[in-house]
Amino acid sequence: MSVELVPVVLSLAVLWVTGAAAAGWDGLLAARADGGSAPQGVLAPVAETARLLRQRRRSTLAADRALWRIGGAGLVVAPLWMIAVVPLGPPPVLDSAAGVVWFNAADVLVWAMVWLLGWGANSFYSLVAAYRFLASALAYELPLMFALTTPSVAAGSLRMTDIVTAQQGWWYVVWMPVAFVIVCVGVIGFSVWGPLSPAVGRDLAGGVLVELSGPDRLLVQAGRYLLLVAGSAFVAAVFLGGGNGPLLPAWVWMAVKTTVLLAGLVAARRRVPLLRPDRFLEIGWLVLLPAALVQLLVVAVVVVSR
Repeated sequence: MSVELVPVVLSLAVLWVTGAAAAGWDGLLAARADGGSAPQGVLAPVAETARLLRQRRRSTLAADRALWRIGGAGLVVAPLWMIAVVPLGPPPVLDSAAGVVWFNAADVLVWAMVWLLGWGANSFYSLVAAYRFLASALAYELPLMFALTTPSVAAGSLRMTDIVTAQQGWWYVVWMPVAFVIVCVGVIGFSVWGPLSPAVGRDLAGGVLVELSGPDRLLVQAGRYLLLVAGSAFVAAVFLGGGNGPLLPAWVWMAVKTTVLLAGLVAARRRVPLLRPDRFLEIGWLVLLPAALVQLLVVAVVVVSR
């Protein structure tokens, strides 16, 4: 294996293995809530995968199948783009001078993919769910952009490796807690997860998932877990010091931080109630956005004063 392939293989392995672990953890939490056994819960994603692979695809009348399929596949491609700029111990696949911008662009790509899922199905519930997602996305995306700018200002760089290197002392979460929380909210948002998952709400019979079946539904469900993994790895690198830590190798620290954060985000699905899009719009514009701007201002003042 050539040196150039090592980061690629590592990123793919981390993404898929950790995604499977996240699905197992979610299944375990669901089994506990329903009174089921732990092994049954952990193996539930395996059984669901086997069921969907055997299930025949169905379609709706006059569906735009090409756009529909692109939307589902795109939710698996987007986390691959995200993880490409995250240093997992070794240098990332793409050590870009604009790594933070790259990640944010991949996050915005999710908007298009969820919209295509809603539009392509030619279904009332799917389309309404797509509009729901866009409403929530508008509320979290602008605060997220300013929150992502905060560690970049502190490190004086948009390169992910530079941001990790700048945290060899204090991790940024210590003096940027508001930005940390907002980015975590953004990760939950673009993963269509937990309190920010009205696009797959039960009151819309499953939203953008209502007409999906077989491998198409499996792709979308897998994409949501992979987005959580990629987002957790990004937050661990940008706010939790990445591979910085005593004694253990950098990749071990990165794995521990990503896993702990991912476990918390997965658990938020059952700990935090679903937020209606109109309610979250108020929170996003009136709370998260001003808080992100204040956090950015504080960091900018500290950097300039130094």
